[in-house]
Amino acid sequence: MEKKLIATRYYSGFELAHDTYNAISVASDGRVYYVLSSESYDIAGQIYVYDPVTDKTTLLADLDEITGQKDSKAIPQGKSHVRFYEYDGKLYFSTHVGVYELVDGVDRAHAVPPEGYTAYPGGHILTYDLASGTFEDLAVLPEGQGSLAMTLDGERGHIYGTSWPLGYFYHYNINTGEIRNIELTSGRGEDGVVGEDYRVICRSLLVDPRDGKVYLSTAEGDILTYQPGDTALNKLEGVDLRIDYFGKYDPTRPGSMGYNWRKIFWYAPEGVAYGIHGNSGYLFRFDPRKGSIEIVRRITSEPSQKSGMFDQFSYGYLGFQLGRDGETIYYLTGGPIYENGKRLKGLENIAKGAAKGLENLHVVTYHIPSDSYTDHGAVFYEDGSRPTYVNSVAVGHNGELYSLARFEHNGYEVEDLIKIPNPFDSEHK
Repeated sequence: MEKKLIATRYYSGFELAHDTYNAISVASDGRVYYVLSSESYDIAGQIYVYDPVTDKTTLLADLDEITGQKDSKAIPQGKSHVRFYEYDGKLYFSTHVGVYELVDGVDRAHAVPPEGYTAYPGGHILTYDLASGTFEDLAVLPEGQGSLAMTLDGERGHIYGTSWPLGYFYHYNINTGEIRNIELTSGRGEDGVVGEDYRVICRSLLVDPRDGKVYLSTAEGDILTYQPGDTALNKLEGVDLRIDYFGKYDPTRPGSMGYNWRKIFWYAPEGVAYGIHGNSGYLFRFDPRKGSIEIVRRITSEPSQKSGMFDQFSYGYLGFQLGRDGETIYYLTGGPIYENGKRLKGLENIAKGAAKGLENLHVVTYHIPSDSYTDHGAVFYEDGSRPTYVNSVAVGHNGELYSLARFEHNGYEVEDLIKIPNPFDSEHK
């Protein structure tokens, strides 16, 4: 019998809730913090919290209110594109623009704001105090850029990120409050000319806690590094992500992450990082001191591996996270749908990060010490419909999984919180 997991849907009350990437985390208090994005020019993204004890969701804040631009008629803080990082009793996160111009199928920042609105002022770095329940606005990204990716060095009190659309690498010092752009990471990022200096920007950064160096990838497959005191990014020599198993890409063209890693995290027991290449679904081990990358295995769903095809989301998936045991990787990935024995096919090419076609959502785990891969089966809602546009995962204190996914509510589609039962609990299969 085919394994299935039945997810519970939670409607938080935000009718405009749109696709969210990364912005969900479980804090030390056991509660789930998440951002619902908005594509509106008048209403910003919203922050919510889910309490598994009461099984209730609560609105915490409007992103424009906590960044001080409510009713300013500036293009709003429409989303957060990053996880919440807990440090010294506070959750650190950042904001991003949520409305774009579609030019030749590619999302672009507004060259000229719509009539009656002013330009996007830049993403903000913010904190939420878990004890007092208060927000603090720390800094604004330079040059009107949104915060696309972020990570936090909890040993030294530094935040690093990449910005959109130009793809700056930025550095914020929690201790001094200084924020600055270091330099562009690759071409002119997603503001560049397609076929020339256009480059998809890295969505996940890595800090080596031993020395505080931060690492990021580029669409060309290079690995860049930086540490406080540096005046520029440095290319790591002797190692790159231009690996045959990942596929072949033209980094000047949109529609894929190129040779970028999709998501990466530090794994202290081995003194290495584990990352996923999005399109191919290959898990790899990166040793920054040896300057080496080793392919571990492909961790896409079993049906995907049998078909030999890439997942339908053109960038690959961001639902890739180390579990609470510190040993198990959780990966929410795609699986092909078959009708009358034939695989449903999607579009051959797409000019932005989006789904090429419909597919199932699978929960995959990989236990690092035992080299053990498990596909726990496809995820469905109670009515048999499928979660779609899933690009986040957070592991609860009891092993349940939380994500943000599309579903129908009162006749229209929203993207909101879902809860997937602990995949290791056999009663749910």
